[in-house]
Amino acid sequence: MTVHDTSLPGVFVIEPRVFADARGFFLEQYHAARYAEAGIAAPFVQDNHSRSRQGAIRGLHFQKRHPQGKLVAAVRGAIWDVVVDLRAGSATFGEWEAFTLSDEAPRQLWVPPGFGHGFAVLSEQADVVYKCTDVYRPGDEGGVVWDDPGLAIPWPVDKPLLSDKDRAYPRLDALGADDLPQVAVS
Repeated sequence: MTVHDTSLPGVFVIEPRVFADARGFFLEQYHAARYAEAGIAAPFVQDNHSRSRQGAIRGLHFQKRHPQGKLVAAVRGAIWDVVVDLRAGSATFGEWEAFTLSDEAPRQLWVPPGFGHGFAVLSEQADVVYKCTDVYRPGDEGGVVWDDPGLAIPWPVDKPLLSDKDRAYPRLDALGADDLPQVAVS
């Protein structure tokens, strides 16, 4: 696998080795020792799978007291995946970066604890799988509204399909330190 740094510290794009032939392809979705060598050594304790329609936006989500690291891949279709640094005191606080993930060009995105995460579905339908370093706790979830003008994320969707919860999240500048992911910044 090849690991690419991004402009956000600790966020990586991972390109697995793909072995293709007339039958299709094979790739390793996860190999603990190889990911540990790349700096992703936290144990994964929960796997999630979401299916979404074209035009859906999910996010921007995070956990407050029990932040999750996420290893994200689109195993069917294509998404525009966004990460936002929400670590209080970070030199890149409030900065974001986006990546296209798809089944046509398999790659993964490592989202470390302390970052907000969301995605827009570009294809007719998309299946997204992600491994998490902590379990989901409904009472611990937080979010930033997807169209926060302070972030100015140019989502590639004109009329997004949103959950009521995602539509109602506050802007980043309305969150206090206790409302953000509780992670140490080095």
